Amino acid sequence: MRALDQQALKLGIIEALGVPAAVLGAGFLGYGSLVADAGYSVWMMLMATFAIWALPGQLVLLEMAGGGAALTATVFAVSLSAARFLPMTLTLMVLMRERSGGRRLWHFLVAAQLVSMTTWAVAMQRFSDPHPKTATEHALRTDIAARWYYFVGFSTLCISAAAICGVIGVLLIGALPPLARFGLALLTPLYFFVTLVGEARSRMQVLALLGGAISALVLQTLSSNWSLLGAGLIGGTIAWWCRKPATPKPTDPPQSDAQQLDPQNSDHPQSSQHTKAAP
Repeated sequence: MRALDQQALKLGIIEALGVPAAVLGAGFLGYGSLVADAGYSVWMMLMATFAIWALPGQLVLLEMAGGGAALTATVFAVSLSAARFLPMTLTLMVLMRERSGGRRLWHFLVAAQLVSMTTWAVAMQRFSDPHPKTATEHALRTDIAARWYYFVGFSTLCISAAAICGVIGVLLIGALPPLARFGLALLTPLYFFVTLVGEARSRMQVLALLGGAISALVLQTLSSNWSLLGAGLIGGTIAWWCRKPATPKPTDPPQSDAQQLDPQNSDHPQSSQHTKAAP
């Protein structure tokens, strides 16, 4: 491991110790209380956290398993709630993949499992930070290997904090009122939304957020079951249609057949004519 990789790993751990770990810990504190209230053990909570690593999907699993839903329907519902991670993972893995193929497949599988709303948003912002303050932050803009270590350090501490707070929530069964449990569980998506709003700089990002928010309010009155999915689809589509068209690159003027066959003379057409005219 290079010295830069060690610094990137340390930076990821330090940045996760702040607001990200606190918000995730508070959310999983409420989730742990909900798990204990449903009658499940702490081991079931830990297994769901490390296997799914998505609080909305874990809440879906908890609700459907507690309601006696079929296993097939439960797996399908949890998988559908995690469908958003497919484009998120694809966009993130491209930024951490070396062209030389220095990393093995299982490295990317581990990194993909660590992707969450919080880790994805922070990593995408860090890898394209226009105003880096330290040498390590500046290196993350170009050094692909250092990005991988930063993401692993950041995500590992986040999931560890979530698991520890989930265990505490299970042990605190009955100490939190029902409203506080659900309120804590909603802190994670709220933090993700605030992060997206704070990092929205381009016109496409602003249009996607505004279109999604307005569509969600309208669709909530029509069909609350499809309001979230429809808002994302409509907001993203509006932003894509209103995107700024790419400026075409200037093309070279067309060359004659003689210039294509003799490129050396095509650079100096006048000198070739003088050469022919010379006795």
